[in-house]
Amino acid sequence: MMIRKLCPNLDKQDGLETVLEVPIPEEMYTKMGSNAALRWQNMRALMKAQSAFDKSTHLQAKSDNEFLALLKIVGAPLIPFQVQLENYTLSSPLNDCSIEASTAKYIVQQYIAATGGHLALSSMTSMYAVGQVKMQGSEMQQGDDSVHARGNCEVGGFVLWQKNPDLWYLELVVSGFKVSAGSDGKVAWNQSSSQPGHANRGPPRPLRRFFQGLDPRCTTSLFLDAVCIGEQAINNEDCFILNLETASNALKAQSSAQTEIIHHTIWGYFSQRTGLLVKLEDKKLVRMKPANGKDSAFWETSVESVVQDYRYIDGINIAHCGKTITTLYRYGKSHNHKRKIEETWRIDEVDFNICGLSNETFLPPADLKREQEEQ
Repeated sequence: MMIRKLCPNLDKQDGLETVLEVPIPEEMYTKMGSNAALRWQNMRALMKAQSAFDKSTHLQAKSDNEFLALLKIVGAPLIPFQVQLENYTLSSPLNDCSIEASTAKYIVQQYIAATGGHLALSSMTSMYAVGQVKMQGSEMQQGDDSVHARGNCEVGGFVLWQKNPDLWYLELVVSGFKVSAGSDGKVAWNQSSSQPGHANRGPPRPLRRFFQGLDPRCTTSLFLDAVCIGEQAINNEDCFILNLETASNALKAQSSAQTEIIHHTIWGYFSQRTGLLVKLEDKKLVRMKPANGKDSAFWETSVESVVQDYRYIDGINIAHCGKTITTLYRYGKSHNHKRKIEETWRIDEVDFNICGLSNETFLPPADLKREQEEQ
């Protein structure tokens, strides 16, 4: 599928083409109208954060706000850990390590070699990526039965900038809705085309997409402190399973007065044959504290990403496509609902060591900044 970076200017015959802030798939552009003039009109509306689509039924959502919430959950989730790059290529001492921990460190060293080696990874100071997504979702269904994503596919694109795990910026456009997210090293935040910026609780954390085969440095740093808990075949590929549990103090920092994060666990599946990351999985359980003191409700979010099509870019082995399945499960004394959203993604462009990429690129929205100053 082609990715569109320019939109023709049909208002002026000799007018310059418009450079899109977020490149979009050609399929999404085609759906904007039956002819070129209507597509140009809807594209201008989209760039002004106005509706270019009938969004109410996308991903089986019942409202625009629900659709936006689903886009943030699926398109811009964060990892619960802070990731430091200073020592990511150094082997930690194995003294006083359990066999499970020392095995995990060995697997991570194999992963470093498989993705380009110490020298190539340490030469990477920043990155830029352009990609496209297709999403499909189910309704919120009652009961414990399995749910299946169905309906029309929602098509979109994204652009991603990064200097380090705490300095990053994402723009995602799907079916006429735009979601932005980022971190300036002090706070991680997100906003949408119709909602103000929202600061995430706790210290700044990296975007989950980096760990889907896109940034081997981040993946290495994340799993250096993991333990190996066994083996499993993923798509006929024998894999080692590395496990990470989020510390209680980190969970507390990310919780709020209304929500308590009970646990957040991450699993990485590394191929025994190639050493590469084949699958990333995480599961988070949140207890919603009722204001009136009645029965609590629990939200369990499970995210599984299978990463594929590794290709070398400037000596670094990067995954170029994959599929992510997100399952939302709400349960409690009076609740028992489940929904599933599937995202197929593809990377169209990747580049490293971007000239002129300054820290101002990662500043939070103005309204978020004013909130911080007022507090």
